[in-house]
Amino acid sequence: MVFGFRMQWAIGLVVALFMVSCTAGATDPDPAAAPAESAESTEVAAAPAPEGLVRLEGTATIEFLINGERILVNVDGTQAPITAGNFVDLVERGVYDGTVFHRVVREPQPFVVQGGDPQSKDPSVPVQQLGTGGFVDPETQEKRLIPLEITPEGSDQPIYGQTFESAGESAQPALQHTHGAVAMARSQFPDSASAQFYFALADLPFLDGSYAVFGYVAEGLEVVDAIQQGDVIESAQVIEGLDNLVTE
Repeated sequence: MVFGFRMQWAIGLVVALFMVSCTAGATDPDPAAAPAESAESTEVAAAPAPEGLVRLEGTATIEFLINGERILVNVDGTQAPITAGNFVDLVERGVYDGTVFHRVVREPQPFVVQGGDPQSKDPSVPVQQLGTGGFVDPETQEKRLIPLEITPEGSDQPIYGQTFESAGESAQPALQHTHGAVAMARSQFPDSASAQFYFALADLPFLDGSYAVFGYVAEGLEVVDAIQQGDVIESAQVIEGLDNLVTE
């Protein structure tokens, strides 16, 4: 009975958030959007590693200040170099300072807190529009999108642009959705992540292989667990590992 309830709860979140993603636009990130396609008997060729994107060659540590309290996040560029590099670069640019956590889901069970939409800095933006924004590069005036990037456990190469289901991958990801995981939000399209991210409020294995985890809370998990909708990221800064950021 407990298993059945948990499955119904997970499916309900997938369906509800997928509907939000569809109505808000192709780049509205949602941490539980359903995969767009499933693997059949045919093999799917792995996409090559993208070029021209910032990368993190190693690890870094990010310090958030939220509600006057500190959260430390260890970012793992060894398993998710592009995803981690994008995040560290945005932190260093100050993109997250002043942004709001626009989605918090704790009922009927702890799920995620999601934030990082640059639009949330502007109080004139309607609340219902939050969750549709991304980082617009000031040099190109175009939204930066990064590919879905997940490394299978035991592999030295990520899978790009595909969920594990669509790629026919049976292994677990090297970085999994345990309590305190930090991952990129996206729409139903795999390569639609930009700036929005989420903290996992519980172990969420049903998201593994579909969403890109790139780090874990190292300190301040109790602060993460207490975040409320509308709470602001007062500051975010790279306190270690910035020299591992490489711009191609």
